[in-house]
Amino acid sequence: CSLLFPNFTFLPILQKDPSKALVIAVTTRAIFNLEEEHKLYLEKGKEEYTRHQQANQDKPLPPGTAFAFIQAVQYVNEKILESNPSEKDLFDILVLSNNSPESGVRIINSAKHYGLEISKFCFVSDEDSTQYLKSHGVKLFLSADRRDVCNALRRGVSAALVFQQEVQAPSTPLRVVFDGDAVLFSDETDQIFQEQGLEGAVQYERAMEAVPMGEGPLKAFAMHLGKMRKKFSQEKSPIRTYLVTARSGRDMGIRAIKTLREWGLAIDEAFFMDGAPKGPILAQIQPHIFFDDGLHNIQGAQNVGVPSAWVP
Repeated sequence: CSLLFPNFTFLPILQKDPSKALVIAVTTRAIFNLEEEHKLYLEKGKEEYTRHQQANQDKPLPPGTAFAFIQAVQYVNEKILESNPSEKDLFDILVLSNNSPESGVRIINSAKHYGLEISKFCFVSDEDSTQYLKSHGVKLFLSADRRDVCNALRRGVSAALVFQQEVQAPSTPLRVVFDGDAVLFSDETDQIFQEQGLEGAVQYERAMEAVPMGEGPLKAFAMHLGKMRKKFSQEKSPIRTYLVTARSGRDMGIRAIKTLREWGLAIDEAFFMDGAPKGPILAQIQPHIFFDDGLHNIQGAQNVGVPSAWVP
């Protein structure tokens, strides 16, 4: 049974339809804590790393930053299937690794040990395994390697950089927090802010209040999440979504709300922080993952034990 959900009964792994499922790819270092092994790889090379993994293939790896997120996603699948056993709109998890298949046995055994509902593993002895993301229909890619994330973005796949950290074990339902500009929305207002300062950005937002903002890199993922959420009443939904933005609600909040309305994207809670630190509110929400384009906000989230993913 699960470390984080000890009373959780896992269903047999079902074959997912990638044309209908929300496919999320995670690297081994995002889902498991492989920092010691990665250090060995950097210092002593691939062969020594492979020998170490083979010698410890029956020793489960400790959970990594994205581990709780993947388990909460699995919980959502269970609730969806309880409601409709023939439902095809499910999460599908793919584990992607730049390691050789010889060192992958430990990864598979670790997933089985924790009862993770994962059947797709890609072990690619190549420096750029992201070339296979689109062929699997991946909608979101989480990696602990910045080069992986940049390669995925260049290939047109939404991606975020996961920072390895000690993570609290949040309970269900799945809770996902999005920043606004350059994450859910485009970075148009950020660019105005950089060029003209806060006053210029506020004037721009007032002038453009009736015009929906452009799409950000995680809009498609958020929309699919929202579609899943609509299968349930708000009280019984296994998914909760949040917007936590540095925008001022008074001066720049209306356009954000109107944009979400135009998209048909329902957000459970929205916080317009007016530049205040996000850490305290994130500590209260206790999300399974927090997406932001600002490294200072990522650091603030890490300081309160919140699993974080940077959207470059």
